[in-house]
Amino acid sequence: MTDTRELKKALRRRVRTLKAEVPPAAMRREAEAVFAAIEALPEFAAAGHILLYYSLPDELPSHFVVERWAAAGKNVYLPRMTGPGHMEAVPSDGTNLSDDNPFHVMEPQGPASNHPIDMVIVPAVALDRRLHRMGRGKGYYDHWLAEHPDALRVGVALDCQLLDTIPTEPHDVALHHVFTASTHLQNT
Repeated sequence: MTDTRELKKALRRRVRTLKAEVPPAAMRREAEAVFAAIEALPEFAAAGHILLYYSLPDELPSHFVVERWAAAGKNVYLPRMTGPGHMEAVPSDGTNLSDDNPFHVMEPQGPASNHPIDMVIVPAVALDRRLHRMGRGKGYYDHWLAEHPDALRVGVALDCQLLDTIPTEPHDVALHHVFTASTHLQNT
């Protein structure tokens, strides 16, 4: 397991370098392509409750999608970290955010929801062609995904973040779909 963690650590450094070379305008174009492809899925049309993420500067941009989907009548939720490895889904249209938390990242304010989530859009440090994702290493999404097995799991990233394979550990949860601007992979 130590070897797997060391491999993941090295991959995170490599991908961080690749992402740093992508200009903001290109990141936005890739995000538009990714989210347009997701919006074309029949599962998206049927999904009433979607857990999205509010992107950090080095992630596939999602702020505009939070607002667009909420305005289109989707029930959008954003994650709020509640403790080591744990997060909850909080309803948000992108206006109830604060960075008053230990990580100083924008998180939704207000009560968490217990409503079943139909689809979860998962950011990643890296995705692979076997529908695995590698996150930042804290386990927030893996834990949440394991607790919500009925949610359709959709991984999103920049093209440079799609690798042939990434090392996995027993707690890693595979995805149903992987999207980059030029690729759509799905579990068939």
